[in-house]
This record gives sequence, structure tokens and C-alpha cells, in this order.
Amino acid sequence: MKANLVLLPGDGIGPEIVAQARLVLESVATQFGHEFSFASHQIGGIAIDNGGDPLPQETIDACRASDAILLGAVGGPKWDDPSAKTRPEAGLLKIRKELGLFANLRPIKLFKELVDASPLKREIIEGTDILFLRELTGGIYFGPSGREGSGATESAFQSMVYSVPEVERIVRLAAKAAQGRDGRLTSVDKANVLEPSRLWRQVAARVMAEEFPDVKYDVVLVDAMAMHLINRPKDFDVVVTGNMFGDILTDEASMLPGSLGMLPSASLGDGGPGLYEPIHGSAPDIAGKGIANPLATILAAAMLLRHSLNLTAEADAIEAAVGRVLADGLRTADIARGSDSIGTEAMGAAVIQRLSV
Repeated sequence: MKANLVLLPGDGIGPEIVAQARLVLESVATQFGHEFSFASHQIGGIAIDNGGDPLPQETIDACRASDAILLGAVGGPKWDDPSAKTRPEAGLLKIRKELGLFANLRPIKLFKELVDASPLKREIIEGTDILFLRELTGGIYFGPSGREGSGATESAFQSMVYSVPEVERIVRLAAKAAQGRDGRLTSVDKANVLEPSRLWRQVAARVMAEEFPDVKYDVVLVDAMAMHLINRPKDFDVVVTGNMFGDILTDEASMLPGSLGMLPSASLGDGGPGLYEPIHGSAPDIAGKGIANPLATILAAAMLLRHSLNLTAEADAIEAAVGRVLADGLRTADIARGSDSIGTEAMGAAVIQRLSV
């Protein structure tokens, strides 16, 4: 296979971790007889510094013409001024809209070697395997917003808006994912308070009853779900929810395995290139120190191979290599729990070595 891949290293540790994922993809291409071409483009804070725009048109054009996109991270204290004309995160929101990436897939799966790295007891966390689908281009992050008044009377608003088609497409995708797993789907909303959630619940129930009667379906309020993730996470299979709830719940769930540095994500649309990234941030406090964990980005590269290029065996090979590295006892500082650790480049090299096993 020949594939055109766009790299968006971004800010902070982004360039370091994307570099390791690229080396892994190059190794996969060599071993399996593929040809991957790579082109790097700017997004986030570095794009603001160099041109005043967190998502330059050149980057958009390159992404649209690609087969898939691998993103590092954006943001940092340098660009945190709330009065700034634009912020790095605006680049993320815009690229999702520009590419129609309406579904964010976040697998929360434990490597057995890291069960004891979780802050939860082994008997609670062991066996957890959840796939979250977060609606990505609607809801409160994209609703009407603004400020009114000034001084002591100033107020601000941000509206949550969802339409029937937006709910239908994300629920369908989640239900299809459930059919390929354990056949269970949980929808999370706040229908006891919010009108958009009442629409969400009605539409989701209709889609499930009419199109997916084989999937076991239930509904949980978002505040209850926040508790269930801590006391019974292995009871869930596939979870679908709106943009803001998904943002919060997946960050909570990301700590179940013990480190943000282990979890990848995929943002998908209708037929165009997918966007793949680790779920952690830019970690500016450790940027340039060579100690960042690249495994989430490497696992995001595996998702890229599986979902955008249909290279299942290659994706499995990367995930198996990560498992072997962990079984060998190799750890970056974030998952070492005070024991010996290795750096970013050493971890990337270890994964590549295990790919050949």
C-alpha cells in the first residue's frame, strides 16, 4: 500500500512523541512492504507564532489531501492569555469542523502489565475495556456564544445545541461498534435538566429500537456515569455521549489505567481522512527533556493503520509490540511508579525492536 500521511507535531512534547510514532510507522512499512510518505505541517501555538493562525490554510489543504493525520498536542502557558485574539485550541476545533470529524473514539483498555499503576484497586479495574464515542462537532463547544454588558454587570453565555441528524450519526456509529464488541451500548446524557439531552435521548432510543434491536441498550445520567467509572468501570462496553460530557468523562476514564500517556484516540468523519492523537496535552513542563511517554501516540498510529488504512495485521503488530515492551518491564517516568525509567527515544526504539520479534 502507498499512503500519504500528514504529521501535525504541534506544541510542547508533540514533536518528540510524533517523531517516535513516525519511526514506528516507517518500521511497519518496511516489514510489511508498504510505502508511507510523510509531510509535517503546523497547528496550534507554533502556527500562531509563525503566522498568527492556529490552523493555516496550508495545513487544512494538506490534511484534506491526505489518507490520514497524526497529531501530537497543542497549547501551553505561552498562549494562555484569556484576552488573546486566538488560542492554540482553536486550531483543534477548526480542523474537526473543516474535515467533518464528528466522532471521537477513545478506547480505555488496560494492559495487564499496568494494572497496579491504576489508582483504583485491582479488583475494580481489572478487565476494564471501554470504547467511548464522543460527538465532536456539535454541542456547547460550537453553539452560539458571546458576552453582554460590561464591568460588574457583564455576563457571558455559551449555548448547547444538537440536531436530530447529529445525534443519529454518532449513535449509529456507536451501535455498529457495539455489534463488533460485546453488544452493549450505554448512552450518557442529562435529560432530567437539559432540553438538548432530552432530544438526544429520544433520538437515540428511536435509532436503537428501529435499527439495532440486537444491541443491549441503556441510558445513564452523566453525574451517575462519573461515579460508575470509578466504582464499576468493567460493567461498560461502548459508551456514547455529547461533546462536553464526552470531554470530561473520557479524561476521567483516562486515569483508570494510571496514566494519560497510554491512551490514544481517533477522530473520524464520513469517508475523509481520520485524525489520530494521544489524549494527553502538550505537557510543557517536560517538553525538550526527552522523558515524555510516546506510547499513546504510537498506539494512535496503530489506530490510524486500522481505521484509515484497513491494515489490521499491522495495527495488531504495533499493539502487541507495546505489550511486549511493558511485559519486559520497560517504563517511562509516568508509569514507573518510582522505579527505573527510560526516555522517549529509548521507549520508541524498544517498540520497534519488539516489532521484529
